[in-house]
Order: sequence, then C-alpha cells, then structure tokens
Amino acid sequence: MNTMNRNNSFLYPREGTIDLQSIMRQVYTWMVLGMLVTAVVAFFTASTSLIYLATNPIILLIAVVAEFGLVLGISAGLNRLSSGVATMLFILYAALNGFTLSIVLLAFTGASLFVAFAITAALFGVMSVIGYTTKVDLSRLGTYLMMAVIGLVIAMVVNMFVGSGPLDTIISVVGVLIFTALTAFDTQRIGRMAAQMGVNGDSEVKFGIFGALKLYLDFINMFLFVLRLTGRRR
Repeated sequence: MNTMNRNNSFLYPREGTIDLQSIMRQVYTWMVLGMLVTAVVAFFTASTSLIYLATNPIILLIAVVAEFGLVLGISAGLNRLSSGVATMLFILYAALNGFTLSIVLLAFTGASLFVAFAITAALFGVMSVIGYTTKVDLSRLGTYLMMAVIGLVIAMVVNMFVGSGPLDTIISVVGVLIFTALTAFDTQRIGRMAAQMGVNGDSEVKFGIFGALKLYLDFINMFLFVLRLTGRRR
C-alpha cells in the first residue's frame, strides 16, 4: 500500500510491501548488460568488414526501423511476453543498436568517446540518484519532456537541410538537458510503477528489462548529444 506525504506526493512503499531495491538492481543490471552488448557489437562491427554493411544506407535504415519495432514491442507487450522472450528482444535491440552506432566509432577519436562516456555516466548517475531519492513529484514534467523531445526531433530534421552550426550546438545542448531530466523522471516513474504493480517472480524479471530499456535509451541519447558537443572528429 502506497504512502503519501502532506503534499500528496508519492513516497516509495514501506519495507515489507515489495523489495524495491531488488527490482531496481535488476533494472540497472539489465541496463549495464545491454550497454556492454552494444559496446561489444559496435567495436566488433567497426573493426571488421561488417562496417561496410553498417554504412550501407538501405541496411542502416532497415536496422533503425527494426530498433523502433523492438522498442515498441518490448514496451507494449510487457504483460504478454514471457521473461525469456523479453530478454531475447532486449539483447537483440542492444546488439542492433551497437551495429548502427558503429559508425560513431569511426567518426570520433577514441579520447573523445571516452570523455563523452565519462561525462554521460556522471550526469546519468547523479540524475538517477535524484530521481530515486527525491520526494518531489516529477510526473508533472512528463508531458513537457515529451513535447521537448518532439520539438528536438523536428529541429534536428530541419537542421539536416539547413546545416547551421550554431543551431546544431543549440540542439546538442538542449538534447543533453532533456535526456538528463528524463533520467530523473524515468527513474522515479520506474519505482512508482514497480510499487503500484507489486511485481515479483517472473514479472519482476520482465519489469527489470522494461525499466532497463527506458534508462538505456536515456543514457544512449544523452551520450550522443554530449559527444556532439565535446567530441573531436577523426
């Protein structure tokens, strides 16, 4: 049973209702595993002849469309999928993402990639802790953040045709801010959903994958925007 503070903002359930820490550990474990799969596939693709496939526009488009399909499938089918299928789809998505991101490894120096990853990890860690521990209700930010993401995508599409350097910098800064905020928002939302659903057993594994996918997407997008700001091209 959920508890409420004086301002009716959500507090995590008292000890004994669900093991929230165990659920969150699963979320972060799956997220880290997904990132490792992405990194391994990206480096393998970039260092072998597979890079010719990754740089083929048609194959790249198919891979990106497949990624969107997998994200929608995992998110929408959480209740219908078995834990085994959900795991397989998540790993497949992480591998596909590594395949498409392999071209980033060729575009930027190794030092730039390391710095961007370190900055992203620090930002993500701080905002995730804030989202997990804050008593402030962040749910009211959801609509605004989604609107901001849509606006960001539109701006990126426009700049593909305009090719404005200053606009690209603005887009990158705004992108970092949006996904930094989304990290805190999604962390709190995952905790709330886990409490309300009372997940356990097989459903706990599936929910761990669902939460990992949310935070994985936040991290990857934040990383790409940080890289656009700080990265040095080869």
